Amino acid sequence: LKGDASFLYKPAVALVGSRDLKPENEAFARTAGREIAKQGFVLVSGNARGADRVAQNACLEAGGSVICVVADALSKQPDDSRILYMSEDCYDAAFTAQRAHSRNRVIHALGLGVLVAQSSLHKGGTWHGTLHNLRNHYSQVRIFDDGSEAAQQLQSSGGRLICQDDLANLNSLFCDDICLF
Repeated sequence: LKGDASFLYKPAVALVGSRDLKPENEAFARTAGREIAKQGFVLVSGNARGADRVAQNACLEAGGSVICVVADALSKQPDDSRILYMSEDCYDAAFTAQRAHSRNRVIHALGLGVLVAQSSLHKGGTWHGTLHNLRNHYSQVRIFDDGSEAAQQLQSSGGRLICQDDLANLNSLFCDDICLF
């Protein structure tokens, strides 16, 4: 860990998504980041280009906190009192594609739920990580309904489609019948 470990004890929502976003998916990731901060959640993210960073920046700009599960060396991450950097490997482990894929289960498991801003169909870390979550029930999955075949397939695998307006109440979006706070 690098940063404030107390973030691990706060309610969190994860956001995952593609690196190259369509404009409406980028708007969803940005709104999600702001709403996560505004509603008192911590954002869990992978710190990757695209959806991750869009949501992280919006969350931080709104005064929130972020847990970044990184696939590269913790020692290279900048000091920021509002970001907790995490890694499954040693402090100075270099980036590898295997580490990037492996961390997806941690991102999905740390949050009360996960928001999928955009996914490619049958490929990439967002697709495979989300399917792994749905099969293993790490957390609830909410997919931005962008009309894509990938979103439809993730829904048919057990996720729930949502629109941007649903982000206005994250507590009810993820808690259904089991909310503890």
